[in-house]
Amino acid sequence: MDTGDTAWVLMSAALVLLMTPGLAFFYGGMVRSKSVLNMLMMSFVTIGIVSVLWTLFGFSVAFGARGNGFMGDFGYVGLGEAMNQMTTVNGAVYKIPLLVFSMFQLMFAIITPALISGAIADRAKFLGWSVFVTLWTTIVYFPVAHWVFDFGDANGNHAGWLAKLGVQDFAGGTAVHINAGAAGLALAIVLGKRNGWPKAQFRPHNLPLVLLGAGLLWFGWFGFNAGSALGANGLAGLAFTNTMVCTATALLGWILVEKLRDGHPTSLGAASGAVAGLVAVTPACASIVPWAAVLLGLVAGVICALAVGLKYRLGFDDSLDVVGVHLVGGIVGCLFIGLFGTGRTASSTAAASACSASRPSVPGRSWSTRSSSRSSSAPSSTRPSGSGWTPRTRRPASTCSSTPRRGTSWPGSAGGRRSTRRSAPATAPRQPRGCRHEAGHRDHQAAQARRREDRPGVLRRPGDDGQRGQRLRPS
Repeated sequence: MDTGDTAWVLMSAALVLLMTPGLAFFYGGMVRSKSVLNMLMMSFVTIGIVSVLWTLFGFSVAFGARGNGFMGDFGYVGLGEAMNQMTTVNGAVYKIPLLVFSMFQLMFAIITPALISGAIADRAKFLGWSVFVTLWTTIVYFPVAHWVFDFGDANGNHAGWLAKLGVQDFAGGTAVHINAGAAGLALAIVLGKRNGWPKAQFRPHNLPLVLLGAGLLWFGWFGFNAGSALGANGLAGLAFTNTMVCTATALLGWILVEKLRDGHPTSLGAASGAVAGLVAVTPACASIVPWAAVLLGLVAGVICALAVGLKYRLGFDDSLDVVGVHLVGGIVGCLFIGLFGTGRTASSTAAASACSASRPSVPGRSWSTRSSSRSSSAPSSTRPSGSGWTPRTRRPASTCSSTPRRGTSWPGSAGGRRSTRRSAPATAPRQPRGCRHEAGHRDHQAAQARRREDRPGVLRRPGDDGQRGQRLRPS
């Protein structure tokens, strides 16, 4: 087990879980005040329902070790068989426990149905929503996650059918965002329009809450994308970098459209643009170079800003623009892989993990299992003379001399010269700081003693050497 990779995946799982409360704040601020509590609870109840389903059978359906191209088997029911196993179900052998991988994937399963809730805001009862989450997660998400995310064992056996076809989706553009966007579109059409839409104004009641939710989503999305490398390696660094620059550019692209179309940018547009960039970069974050991520962010921000207006022309009531942001943004990100992809696939994370686990070979040094605990391979007395290493010893305090003579040697040197790569200067070596202070103190005491002897009328009592004398009248 690689403790560094395991710690990073655990931290990434926590970051992805934070995205669901962030999404609740994001959606809660966009609805009317009378609907905010219902909107928050629709996201929070998803955490409870999906967590139980995932533990009982969801992980087995999505990542069963001996399944077919459409769903896994039921070998991991209850996650009992996943204990004390390493991750071997994602196209390679990863040095992280299988339970850690399972919890990381659980956070994806939680946020996917929560995304759908924005499409039906103000129109769903809490009980009906809970039933929908249970059925949709079981029937739709678990099998689709197997299609896209399960690359089989190290030899590619028992992989999902989309993974076998070579579909490149690094962190969930298809299984999460396109899947949620399509479900949101279908659900909005089935439930129908809100009363008064589109003539009535459904303005957001709390824009600071929207910005707070967008900030939490942005923060947690680093675990969403960079954590999908399943290791602390260069691939995670590339995904982290692309996530940052694409999101920032998409924010600018969205408010640019608002400036040109409406005459002024809005805070709601800035938050929506950031989310659009996060969605678009999700499938492509490890497949494109950073400059292409900048271009992707600009394109996604502009296209998604224009796509949210399609609901008025096509006549479907997508309350919080789930279709325009997640469905359209996910499609744009997937298409960008074909245009600017570097040929890296999700299964190549195993090679990146192997590269990060190796250490450079340096003469005279040995590397332990932890990168921070490096120990010397040779004792100090057997160091090679040409390696540039110089032994240094601390001079004992008892040997300090206030007047070192020229030509003498300090401990650790030879022939009166300091043991460095170049010779010491002709002058005596500089004294240590403590010795200089001690010599100065003795000189100061001697000078005071001489001044007292030269002053008339100052006598000393017998036995008071070293103490201040007593001034007496001259006899």
